[in-house]
Amino acid sequence: MRARLLEATVELLVERGFAGTSTTLVSERAGVSRGAQLHHFPTKNDLVVAAVEHLTERRGAELSAAFAALSAQPVDSAAGRRTRLRTVVEMLGDHFASPVFAAALELWVAARTDEALLAAVGPLEQRVGREAHRLTVAALGVDESRRGTRELVQATLDLVRGLGLASTITDDSARRRRILREWADVLDRQLDEERP
Repeated sequence: MRARLLEATVELLVERGFAGTSTTLVSERAGVSRGAQLHHFPTKNDLVVAAVEHLTERRGAELSAAFAALSAQPVDSAAGRRTRLRTVVEMLGDHFASPVFAAALELWVAARTDEALLAAVGPLEQRVGREAHRLTVAALGVDESRRGTRELVQATLDLVRGLGLASTITDDSARRRRILREWADVLDRQLDEERP
């Protein structure tokens, strides 16, 4: 029942936005009585934060597993490093163009003017951001103690978030792929300069 409520909430956040998502609609979509929904999630904020946290963690686990499988493949040449780097950047681009990101974005915008929601969403987004950064560092196989590397990783994450934001308005997947290919090449050159 809880999982159905969380899935229904994310679907509605993506379809209708934060303002258009109500606990009544969530209960109807999930096929759960209003009382049962209130038992699990007494307020709309409780429900939407839990839903986005649940799916963000699930998507993060999927991304982590994909990165782990990629990292298990040996890279013994410059061409192999470039291919892995491009794959990691494209995977990040897809991650931030997903419906989960669109749902999270709805919460960010709503939290800007809702102190109670901000108090719940802020720590979640900080935790998610740190985890995305950690996963990206590991997937790229870079050493953050080297000058400029941390900033390059963060610039990559900022870029894919921005492209994810653009994808909420229009399907720009072809443009996003071109930009990410170019960024991967820039990133490879910059990281190559930092390699010992």
